[in-house]
Amino acid sequence: MKSKYILSAGTIGIVLMMLGQLSFAINDTLVKDIVVDSKNNMSVINVIFLRGIISTFLIFLYLKYYEKKNIINIFKIRKYHQRGLFEVLTAICFFTGLILLPVAEVYTLLMTNPFFVTIFAFIFLKEKVGIRRWGAVVIGFIGVMFVINPQNMNFNFLFIFPIIAAIFLTIRDIATKGIATKNNSFEIIFITSILMTLFSGIGSIFFEFTFKFEYLPNLLISSIFLTIAYAFSVLTIFYAPLSLTASSRYTVIVFGMLFGYLILNEIPSMNMIIGALIISISGLFVINRQKKLGKIK
Repeated sequence: MKSKYILSAGTIGIVLMMLGQLSFAINDTLVKDIVVDSKNNMSVINVIFLRGIISTFLIFLYLKYYEKKNIINIFKIRKYHQRGLFEVLTAICFFTGLILLPVAEVYTLLMTNPFFVTIFAFIFLKEKVGIRRWGAVVIGFIGVMFVINPQNMNFNFLFIFPIIAAIFLTIRDIATKGIATKNNSFEIIFITSILMTLFSGIGSIFFEFTFKFEYLPNLLISSIFLTIAYAFSVLTIFYAPLSLTASSRYTVIVFGMLFGYLILNEIPSMNMIIGALIISISGLFVINRQKKLGKIK
């Protein structure tokens, strides 16, 4: 596919993936900050519900008044709902882990996703994956294991939540690949946002949560970055093969460590820092390799 832009489609896909991970990291950190401040871990479902209302409203305004779309017709597309359901399942598992585990640790476990993505893209989407790209994914996964430091980690069942989230995330990306175009990204995330808000709203009925006005700025910023992250997560799949952008998803660990330290006072260990460097190198290797092959500029 030829790009009309100065950057190639592959480069755009990688950049969008990184920006999407940055946006997700900001959103997730702010959500956890609200939950921790409320001193009620179960209130995460309430925060997701309130955030979802704002995000859905913003996307609705964009579709209705900027893109001039027929909202009723969007609801009729079944594949949007299927993709949105996988997003909901991912979020349920992810946020359960996020509240009960350190941010950087959750992101690290979630980063088994690029490994799953590369395998699934190779098997189901018939994408060509060379030995060097396989190597980059494996190196990135080694970085993940370095961060986890399994010899000193007290394993418990909570670690299963981010890993299951990674599997659902992979299925979501595969589903997105089959429906994403340059012009329907906001249609897709609109349905996703509605489903997320609906499910979290039902869950909110069962948990007590006292909303304070001081939470509003974080909630608004979180909603904006969530909307941006949603859009980028669809567009990156449209612009570039899943196997190409998979290793770039590792950057969320670096962002998670940074915001966890700056906002949540979660101090990263030396293992986390070294692992993050290994992960970053694996991503840079893929980009450099594709540049040499002339696939990105």
